[in-house]
Amino acid sequence: MKLYDAAWAPSPRRVRVYLAEKGIEVERAVVDLRGGEHLCTDFADINRQRQLPALLLDDGSVIDDSLGICRYFEALHPDPPLFGTTPKEIGLIEAWLRRIEHDCFQAVAISLRNRAPAFVDRAVSGEWPAIPQIPALVDRGHCMWNAFADVLDRHLDGRDHMVGERVSMADIAGLVAIDFGIATRLPDPRIGRESLARWHAGIAARPSAAA
Repeated sequence: MKLYDAAWAPSPRRVRVYLAEKGIEVERAVVDLRGGEHLCTDFADINRQRQLPALLLDDGSVIDDSLGICRYFEALHPDPPLFGTTPKEIGLIEAWLRRIEHDCFQAVAISLRNRAPAFVDRAVSGEWPAIPQIPALVDRGHCMWNAFADVLDRHLDGRDHMVGERVSMADIAGLVAIDFGIATRLPDPRIGRESLARWHAGIAARPSAAA
């Protein structure tokens, strides 16, 4: 088993933080995203989508999605549980994971990939033909980003975690998406949002966040 990882990208970081929370060690191979190593034939032979992370299993199967990888390890190592234990927790964590992906992470991706020169003709990640940038979508990404931050701030009023009384995969995904947005120079959502800022500080202080 080998985990293909990258130093700064958000999806690989989700997996690293998850594995750190679980205390799981996995053999890793670091792929140079800035150098375009993920676009080369050698990596494409492993993952045709040319995306990271990718988990190569011993039987040759590849799990090429960060949440899919975490689900795989959750099935192997259920304790401590990060996807919930009760039907209510499982459903709420899943709902927040989908919302974070669609409303927050996509806001960052839309804004970044439609303005950064590195993504010319690669405005959408994945195994696609050339997809040109649409500069007008940058404003849409900003709008989505700020709207989601307001929603999350309201949700976190009186809460230390996204769901329940302990850290979950929803907290990990939320932290990584927000940090990614800040790193790409979107407005810092912690400013003027007390509940979101308090939650972020608590999750970011966990040792796993440095993974």
